[in-house]
Amino acid sequence: MANEILIVDDNPDIRNILNELISDLGYTTRIAANYQQALAEIDKKLPDVALLDVKLSNTENNEGLKLLDHIKNKNKDIPVIIISGHANIEMAVDSLRLGAFEFIQKPFDKSRLTNFINRAVEHFNLKKENKSLNEKLFNSFDIVGESKNILNIKDQIKHLANSDSRIFITGPIGSGKELVARKIHLISNRKNKPFIIINGALLNSEKYEKELFGEELIDGSIIYGALEKSTGGILLIDEVTEIPLETQSKILRVLIDQKFKRINGKHDINVNVRIICSTNKDLSNEIQIGNFREDLFHRLNVFNIKLEPLNKRVKDIPILLEYFMDKLSDIYNIRKIKINDFNFLLNYDWPGNVRELRNLVERIIILSPGQNQDKINEIIKESLTKNTPHEFNISENLSFTLREARENFEREYLSSQLKKFSGNISKTAKFVGMERSALHRKLKLLGIKEFN
Repeated sequence: MANEILIVDDNPDIRNILNELISDLGYTTRIAANYQQALAEIDKKLPDVALLDVKLSNTENNEGLKLLDHIKNKNKDIPVIIISGHANIEMAVDSLRLGAFEFIQKPFDKSRLTNFINRAVEHFNLKKENKSLNEKLFNSFDIVGESKNILNIKDQIKHLANSDSRIFITGPIGSGKELVARKIHLISNRKNKPFIIINGALLNSEKYEKELFGEELIDGSIIYGALEKSTGGILLIDEVTEIPLETQSKILRVLIDQKFKRINGKHDINVNVRIICSTNKDLSNEIQIGNFREDLFHRLNVFNIKLEPLNKRVKDIPILLEYFMDKLSDIYNIRKIKINDFNFLLNYDWPGNVRELRNLVERIIILSPGQNQDKINEIIKESLTKNTPHEFNISENLSFTLREARENFEREYLSSQLKKFSGNISKTAKFVGMERSALHRKLKLLGIKEFN
């Protein structure tokens, strides 16, 4: 399908020239003769590229710049070429500051304008392709593991996907909360509708409501919010605990009434969207200290999916490692690399969780395309050693009695061995040279919790 270019100019001769030029290049065109027509065309369907005249009436208003701003509020990736017969340096600077792709003066050189248009189309297609590839790449990853936690989550996804019940996903940073939400969308009856993400941690309180509800501007144009963009589909509110309290009350109202108003809007808009929320924080604590409304929590938390940190499901590490090696080797078209020594990886605390493991594998594949184990070990230790939270250190224990120092060492040592054997007491006991019952007693004495 040919790229679509919107032409906005109040001069019919210029419109015809531009229309003919663009059609000859093999692109389709849409035309607007004034500001209101242009608004209607933009709001009806965003073009791939826009050519905007700065002045669309006899007034002093630079209406083309308003249209530029309107387009960029809807989609910042759409290239806009500004055309003006009243150009000056200040106007050119303002255009580029607002996000214009290029600025050209009337009367324009056709070959120069043709070059601008072709580059703008190429830019748009590249952005679109990259976005599509990133989404496909993200969606191509599976939820991998054989721990009780992961098996339970897979089962939850299967049972919850086709309901419209709200879901709360909790888990530490990098544990895969967004991936879980995407997998729910992928197998749900809403899979052909949008999947939109709004991140509370990345927005300040002033912008949040605009991003969520949208806005109706004085000139009649509309900025659509996440609730409308996700109509019929799923809206993931990531880091929901970061939402300002005032906005929380408005979200609660939306959930009760199933409708909302845009900022400065007069008419109600009905809601048809499934909401999934996620957070890495302790919700009970956030409620207790007054950062999150308890009534909103109960509205959102119909079902809870809890992702455990990677260091609590050590048996998944070798599985994830193998999976990422296969997946990323295919993506980069590099021969699969094997890691011979898992000990360091099993005993590492993984503060960045699954994301950190995936990033490590990607570094290994790129930086060590051969099978040089020394190089692989070097990359692993350089990447992870600095993030290791704590190792037994003699100098740190000099202030303790011999008994206390011995207990500290035993606690570190046995915790590491348990992780190494994925919580298997029998295997751990055999390796450390203890009876199974004796190891149970020792773990209890040292305050080490056993895990599956």
